[in-house]
Amino acid sequence: MIEGGDARHLARSLRARVGEEIEVIDPSGFMLTVRLDSVSPDRVEGEVVAERPHAPEPAAKVTIAIANMPAPALELVLSRCTEAGAYAFHVFQADRSVARGDKAERWGTICREAAMLAGRLRVPEVGALSSIEDVLKRSDHPVMLVRGAPQPLATLAAPRDLTLLIGPEGGWSDRELAAVAVKAGLGPRNLRADTAALVGLAVALAMRE
Repeated sequence: MIEGGDARHLARSLRARVGEEIEVIDPSGFMLTVRLDSVSPDRVEGEVVAERPHAPEPAAKVTIAIANMPAPALELVLSRCTEAGAYAFHVFQADRSVARGDKAERWGTICREAAMLAGRLRVPEVGALSSIEDVLKRSDHPVMLVRGAPQPLATLAAPRDLTLLIGPEGGWSDRELAAVAVKAGLGPRNLRADTAALVGLAVALAMRE
């Protein structure tokens, strides 16, 4: 039985029909095939006719800590990195952040929709923090992405779980650079913050799968 917003999405946007078979994620680790018996915007009901093991979650827990930025770019990071397998997100105010504000409800909705699209078992948590110091308090293994850093991120295979720090459009301040001991790079090219977040996550996960 599916209720609430998901039922409305199935009934109205996807135009689900009685007799149709859909795939439903079981958070315990299965992909269910469900044949629909009744469909309405309030509730969708069906029978499980098949199931198969489903294990889409990466073994490594890679958290993305990204400096607050204009909404279109930030929302792109949350959406694409959720699809790619980010464990969680910290949106923080960097010294040179050009955006302000906490839109936790909106951010959570974006992550939930992206997790559903990707067929993930869990939705990454996303929270707002006031500074890089707050990020570091919550991170056992922080790694700051810095263009041209001597150590490429692709050679950093340990620890398994880490937090990637991605700076604002204006770059890191000297104070922030001094706050994080481990720095890694994605090469000599200058990447936009939203690009660096997705590429960094992909590289980190590829080294840990």
